[in-house]
Amino acid sequence: MTRKVFVWLHRWIGLSVAGFLVIIGLTGSVLPFWEEINHWLTPDLYPGPQQGARMDIAALARRAESIVPQARAVSVTLTYPGSAAVLMRPREGAAQLDFEFLHLDPIDGHERGRVTWHYLPRRQSDIMPFIYGVHMYLAAPGVGDWILGVVALLWTVDCFIAFYLTLPAGGDRTRKSFLARWKPSWMVKLKSSFYRLNFDLHRAGGLWLWTFLLIFAWSSVYFTMPTVYTGVTNCLFGYVDTNPTPVTPSANDVAPMSWEAALATGERLMSAKAQERSIIVDRPIALDYLAESGVYEYRAHSSRDIGVRSGATTVLFDARSGELRAFKSPSGEQTGNTITSWLVALHTADVFGLPYRIFICLLGLIIVMLSATGVYIWWKKRRARILHGRHSEPREPLIAKIANFTSQFLEG
Repeated sequence: MTRKVFVWLHRWIGLSVAGFLVIIGLTGSVLPFWEEINHWLTPDLYPGPQQGARMDIAALARRAESIVPQARAVSVTLTYPGSAAVLMRPREGAAQLDFEFLHLDPIDGHERGRVTWHYLPRRQSDIMPFIYGVHMYLAAPGVGDWILGVVALLWTVDCFIAFYLTLPAGGDRTRKSFLARWKPSWMVKLKSSFYRLNFDLHRAGGLWLWTFLLIFAWSSVYFTMPTVYTGVTNCLFGYVDTNPTPVTPSANDVAPMSWEAALATGERLMSAKAQERSIIVDRPIALDYLAESGVYEYRAHSSRDIGVRSGATTVLFDARSGELRAFKSPSGEQTGNTITSWLVALHTADVFGLPYRIFICLLGLIIVMLSATGVYIWWKKRRARILHGRHSEPREPLIAKIANFTSQFLEG
């Protein structure tokens, strides 16, 4: 009885999330090669590594504001080789901008191009950000996050259900060992019917890659439903959430410190924390002004980071007084935070180099295959049940059907 319940749950959870997983799998198979595809599409915008002394973050923010005087810089990110991304917002009373990020050359500060992330692509430079948006929130911020959050939760639960269903049925009384009875679940019979081939690919493919499927399902919960993720992780392992809390409007009456002062404060606080914890900081990653929380966030890549390209060693400080609000170490302190850093790095293919990126590209396509074969198996079984019902039930004359329907209608 229990197994039938889990079969029913696996069927309907799978059907509910299959379409979304196809979208996530297809877009996710492209994202590991984000830099290469961006360079191919727009080499002027993403030129790759360059030689020369880079401008600091504050100088880049000032340069962006001089190029677009009706806007203000709110974030500067240095993760793209040869291109600094500056997030811009219109100043009070100014018209809306037709872009979101202004890309500058990090060496001499000249404009490389403009990018939009949250709308349909209007330029070649918008194509990859749009694919990223579809992958992360169905290109519909807010609603899309919630939908994919539910999908991620269902996917996580279904990972355990699917694993259970690969185990030998409890009623099997043969003298074979457990492993001998479980062995067929791991195998694909290539010389079999089309239905059987689909069934084996669905079961064995999910079983061989089960660990990675669970990693990607649960890390998707982190990206789309962080409150749920942090609550569970904190209960199991301990987790320190450093996300700043919003401040009251009155607290923002005083203007925030300048970009130059903020950069100096961020570097000073990071250096102090690094010395205190024996951390080696090798390069700055970003400086963000979070107006809603009244803080600056300074991020760097350090010896505590799991990922290679990005960095999450972070100090948050008051945007007016410079007082330290929080320090975030990606690893080495709270177990839950270390696990989270590994999940993020694995999900974003930011570890183990090119071989792992190729694997993640293929994994996205395998997720599509698992979804498609699951739908096909359901459709084939449903069609068989319908055909069996037609052949097993005696045909009722049309007049009798009408009379029976009329009688039930009058009685009901």
